[in-house]
Amino acid sequence: MKFVDEYRNIETVKKIAKQIKSITTKKWTIMEICGGQTHSIMKYNLQEFLPDEITLVHGPGCPVCVTALDVIDKAHLIAKKEDVIFTSFGDMLRVPGSFTDLLKIKAEGNDVRIVYSPLDAVNIAEQNPEKKVVFLAVGFETTAPANAMSVLEAKRRSINNYSILSSHVLVPPAMHAILGSENNLIQGFLAAGHVCTVMGYEEYIPISQQYNSPIIITGFEPVDILQGILACIKQLENNEAFVHNSYKRMVKKEGNIHAKKTMFEVFEISNKNWRGIGEIPNSGLKVKNKYKEFDADKIFSLEDYKIEEPKVCISGEIMQGLKKPFECPAFGKECLPENPLGAPMVSNEGACNAYFRYKK
Repeated sequence: MKFVDEYRNIETVKKIAKQIKSITTKKWTIMEICGGQTHSIMKYNLQEFLPDEITLVHGPGCPVCVTALDVIDKAHLIAKKEDVIFTSFGDMLRVPGSFTDLLKIKAEGNDVRIVYSPLDAVNIAEQNPEKKVVFLAVGFETTAPANAMSVLEAKRRSINNYSILSSHVLVPPAMHAILGSENNLIQGFLAAGHVCTVMGYEEYIPISQQYNSPIIITGFEPVDILQGILACIKQLENNEAFVHNSYKRMVKKEGNIHAKKTMFEVFEISNKNWRGIGEIPNSGLKVKNKYKEFDADKIFSLEDYKIEEPKVCISGEIMQGLKKPFECPAFGKECLPENPLGAPMVSNEGACNAYFRYKK
């Protein structure tokens, strides 16, 4: 299969790993920002192909994992209402809130539906005019254009019973927060190829310059990731720091201009609370006031809803690359995929879930 098999070829993996080993003379710590990359690293045991001097740590790039607790609780409050059909992608149904999750709410008889596109939710709203249909719109820049398009489509079709509960987060401000922390351990980044497919990588250039940190745009297959690590180590060993695009088959510097235009027609940048991490300035997207009739926060008067996160796990430290999942005392004991204490154990892209799934 083109663009799959050749990027999983074991001989190519070994060849790149040999190149990495041949140029590595110092200890380096690299963060892959995306949960999809973490999943591949664990699934294909890529750390074992690397020299001991290289440490890979796992960033906050799982949108399910970083969705704030107050957003999850808002979703649960809305989903329990009799006049609501609540829609979501399947990976959000088991994310724990303060007291429950969407799967349990569904089991109690509430109308919670899994959809495969926000446009499916728009169609459900059109077919059920007597109900308020809400879509849980979460994710990084990757999913924001489609979620924005659902609002524009509902408006175009005069569907007045559709809204989104928006919890979009942006990658560059998170990288600022990690690199600017006094506890930062990260010397280089593997940036998420799918995010850059939408946004391009111009935003990363000043980050790389400010923190003297290589940023490598890469994909998600074993060869992609190792090529990204090789490019990063070359820069680190040569005391260089710039943005390098190792995912040219998908990513252009300017990104997808049409997708960005759609996204910023509906959304505007705002401060955002990240689960386990806290508020990061200018790191989120909220629905513009001109589309307030599609904003579930406003429709259900939940804009000011806040709740403090319990300290039940060390997910924040894990997602900032300060600790590995196995360093959490609850990992694999009280905290399991079927009984997650924190969001990183829920999603397949969560670091804790990936460690548990592929650990030896």
